[in-house]
Amino acid sequence: MVTSQTITRGSTARHSVLSRAVFVAVLCSVQVFFCMAQNSTFTKQCCHNPPTPDQFYGKGTVVDNFGGLKTYISGSFDSSKPAILLVSDIFGFDAPNLRALADKLAESGFYVAVPDFFYGDPMPQDFSQFPAWKQKHGPAKGFEDAKLVIQALKEKGVSAIGAAGFCWGAKVVVELAKSDDIKAAVLLHPSLVTVDDIKEVKIPISVLGAEIDRSTPPEVTKQFEEILSTRPEVPSYVKIFAGVQHGWTVRYEVTDKAAVEKAEEAHKDMLNWFNKYVK
Repeated sequence: MVTSQTITRGSTARHSVLSRAVFVAVLCSVQVFFCMAQNSTFTKQCCHNPPTPDQFYGKGTVVDNFGGLKTYISGSFDSSKPAILLVSDIFGFDAPNLRALADKLAESGFYVAVPDFFYGDPMPQDFSQFPAWKQKHGPAKGFEDAKLVIQALKEKGVSAIGAAGFCWGAKVVVELAKSDDIKAAVLLHPSLVTVDDIKEVKIPISVLGAEIDRSTPPEVTKQFEEILSTRPEVPSYVKIFAGVQHGWTVRYEVTDKAAVEKAEEAHKDMLNWFNKYVK
C-alpha cells in the first residue's frame, strides 16, 4: 500500500511537471507565432539561391570611399539629378542582379549608389555560418553607415534621395524612412521589419512582398498595409506578388524567363515609385 501510494504520488508529480512543461512549450510557441505574425524575421529563405559575386560586373564603377564605404556607382553625376541608395540583401553589393538593377535605375535618370555595408564580408553561401555572420553585421550598423552615404550625397549637392532595401537592407531603409533624410522608400521582400517600424514611417513608402515568404509572410505584409491605410498623410503602396519566393527581385536566374518577368515587374513598381516621389 505504501509503495502503491508512493508510486501514485510520484506519477502524479511527474505528470504535473510534464503538464507544466508542455504548457510552457505551447505558450512559448504561441508567443513566437504571435510575434512572427506581426513582424518579419530572418529565415533560411534569406539564404536561398545565393548569387555568384562579381566585383567587375556592371556598367558603373566602384569607388573606394563614398561616405566611408566602398560603393558601386552607376550613372553620371549631376547635382540636379535625383539619387537612389540601394541597400543589398545579405549577399552584398557585388551581386550581379543587384548591379544590373542599379544600372537600370541609372538609365532612367538617377544617380545610384550601392555601398558595401559588409566591408568585404558578405554572407557565405553556407547557411550554417549565418548565426555567426549576422552577429557581426546587424542592420543597426548598416543604418548608421547609410546615413553617412546620404550625407556624402548631400555634400555633393544632391537634394532628392530615395532608398530601396532588399531583405536585410529593408530594415536599414525603414529606419531611414522614419526621418526626412530621404524622399521615398521601397522595401522589397523585407526581413526584420516590424509593425512598430511601419507606424513610425514619415515618408512615401512602398512594400513589395512575396506570396511565399517565411521572413515576411503575406499576413504580415497585409498588416503593414492596414497600418499604412490609417495614415493618409504617408503615401503608400503595398503589393504581394503571387507565386514568388523571398528574394525574387534580385536572386533570380537570368535564364528563367518567368522569374525574370516577375523580377522586372517589381523593378518597374519601384521605378514608378521613385519617379513619382523622388524626381
